[in-house]
Amino acid sequence: MAYTTTATTKGGRDGRAVLENGGLGLAMALPKEMGGSGEGHNPEQLFALGWSSCFGQAILALAKKHGVDGQAAKVTVAIGIDKDDISFALTAEIKVQIPGADRDKVQALVEDAHRICPYSRATRNNVPVKLTVL
Repeated sequence: MAYTTTATTKGGRDGRAVLENGGLGLAMALPKEMGGSGEGHNPEQLFALGWSSCFGQAILALAKKHGVDGQAAKVTVAIGIDKDDISFALTAEIKVQIPGADRDKVQALVEDAHRICPYSRATRNNVPVKLTVL
């Protein structure tokens, strides 16, 4: 195992989440759109932050192969959550913008990055993901 981290939450979506080393602790709150106060963070926000960072690193790792400047890449991840009668389900959209780069090269890079990013791999066949090149 190259790396492991641990977080503990008390109080669920209206509690407090803390990393094991105490370096980050966040008040958690159910979003207003889901009937909560919205006065804190939620798991979907944290997931979007992590995935956008991870996907950005995958872009950097593969950019040279695709002849694109990976340092110029801007990666935005939107996470949605829906509820049906019995459960909740996530959706995701990954938007990548690389100013001045050839759109076809960026599209190929985004698809390649989606294959290697650990977040993308972990959600494959579980979360519908839309890839968008801006």
